Amino acid sequence: MNTFSRITTEILKLAELCLSNSTIDPALHEKYDVKRGLRDLNGKGVLTGLTEISEIVSSKVIDGKEYPCEGKLYYRGIDIEKIVNGFIKENRFGFEEVAYLLMFGQLPDTRELNDFTRVLGRYRSLPTSFVRDIIMKAPSKDMMNTLARSVLTMYSYDDRAEDASLPNVLRQCLQLVALFPLLAVYGYQAYCHYHGKKSLYIHAPMTELSTAGNILHILRANSEYTPLEVKLLDLALVLHAEHGGGNNSSFTVHVVTSSGTDTYSAITAALGSLKGFRHGGANIKVSQMFEDMKASIKDWTDESSITDYLTRLLEKQAFDRTGLIYGMGHAIYSLSDPRANLLKQFVGRLAREKNRQEEFQLYSLVEKLAPKIIAERRRIYKGVSANVDFYSGLVYHMLDLPIQLYTPLFAIARIAGWSAHRIEEIINVNKIIRPSYKAVSGYKEYVPLAERNPFA
Repeated sequence: MNTFSRITTEILKLAELCLSNSTIDPALHEKYDVKRGLRDLNGKGVLTGLTEISEIVSSKVIDGKEYPCEGKLYYRGIDIEKIVNGFIKENRFGFEEVAYLLMFGQLPDTRELNDFTRVLGRYRSLPTSFVRDIIMKAPSKDMMNTLARSVLTMYSYDDRAEDASLPNVLRQCLQLVALFPLLAVYGYQAYCHYHGKKSLYIHAPMTELSTAGNILHILRANSEYTPLEVKLLDLALVLHAEHGGGNNSSFTVHVVTSSGTDTYSAITAALGSLKGFRHGGANIKVSQMFEDMKASIKDWTDESSITDYLTRLLEKQAFDRTGLIYGMGHAIYSLSDPRANLLKQFVGRLAREKNRQEEFQLYSLVEKLAPKIIAERRRIYKGVSANVDFYSGLVYHMLDLPIQLYTPLFAIARIAGWSAHRIEEIINVNKIIRPSYKAVSGYKEYVPLAERNPFA
């Protein structure tokens, strides 16, 4: 291990000091009625803002009492299931339409959608030498960090980087929506070349292709893909494009935008949020968990073996020993996650095309068994069901997409929602977001240096 990344004895001692002087008694949160994670004891989020961009529904109020219901997701008031069924029925792609809807607040007509797609196509070109000078230099092993660095560097190429007028911010957002696939995929290819000693190829994007089509075109050496593959990737992008103003990364966009910072800084902050395994990195954990499960269970159809493995997961005896079944449960949804339901409808078709029905059946069994096992061994306040990460990881795996791009693919989709939230914050709010924190350290006297006794 090199000197830069080595943890020394001194660092370990200082870490112990942090632990002893920065640990807050959990009982104090209840004493002062602190909403940890901006959520109450039932997991319901604290109302901190208003948005017209999207809505999540997981319960209904009947006679003054709240009851769990099948999950619903609305983009600008339109049911996501109807949006998906609309473009699937018409045999076209949906991500560009959804990006337009989220950013501009209404569904585009044919001309508007074609014009919008052409705008994205024109913006799908990086500045001269950007790939060589930025992406190829010191490629990171983590693609989210590579993506964040590239976005932040875009500031240097923008003559109007600090201009926060609505037209300029919109221009910046549209460019980022168009460029995210290139920044993510090229970053991965640079990583494979320099760290994996693989051949380096850089395909130029094609203006006539959809966002999903361009991802597969520039990622694969032969640029080939089946109609079902590109349609399913497009669906995944649609379902990840937005999820309410309260999700961690979108809320980050609101918080950072409220400070008056530039677009590139706000989006980079959102990328840092999405990278976390509790947010966008969750589908990686799902995939890794299933790889461990497949290696541990001989018969993937044996419910008793699967039950035993899931039980060991909850008891911190399997996989990463965190006590979690990744992909099960959601901060808001209880009975069902509509995104997971929509993905599952098409995953079976891809599994047949890829001859991976056994793997799909294993996922289906886990989806059936896990909620029962969790309910038996955990105190839960609402139902538990498969979330979107449960099936998105399987989709990416069957598309032969590298695991390093799972979270960047989330970002490629969510940049549409982040852009809408940044625009909404700029239009509607002129105060910096500043929640309150209560100090519980107590008051202490200052002690002169010569009189301090570390052993006292």
